Amino acid sequence: MRIGELAKATGVTTRALRFYEEQGLLTAARSHNGYRHYDESAIERVANIRYLLDSGLTMEDIRPLGSCLQGDLPARQLSSSAVELVNRRLAVLDERIETLTRVRKQLSSRAAAARGGVGA
Repeated sequence: MRIGELAKATGVTTRALRFYEEQGLLTAARSHNGYRHYDESAIERVANIRYLLDSGLTMEDIRPLGSCLQGDLPARQLSSSAVELVNRRLAVLDERIETLTRVRKQLSSRAAAARGGVGA
C-alpha cells in the first residue's frame, strides 16, 4: 500500500509516517518512481508506535524498541528492560505533575489575592 493508504488505514498523517521512517521505526520499499510501498504489517506497527506514544513514551524511548513493534503489543508482557524504561518515564511524569501542582497552587493563590481573597 502507498503512504496515503497507510495514513488512512491508521489515522496517522503522511507527515507522521515519514517521521517514523526517518526515526527507523517504519520501513518502506520504493518503486521505480520513488513512491513508498508498505506491506500490511505496517498497519500494526504504526498502531503500536501510536500506542506507545499515547502511553507517554517519547520517540527517544521508542527508538530502541524498533524490533519489538510487531504483534499485539498491549497484550505482551513487559521485558525487564521495558519495565525499566516505563519506570524512568513514570519518574519524569511524577516530576512534571509535582511541578504543575506547585505552579497551579501559586496561580490559584495569586488569583484569590487579586479577587480580594474570595475563593481559591
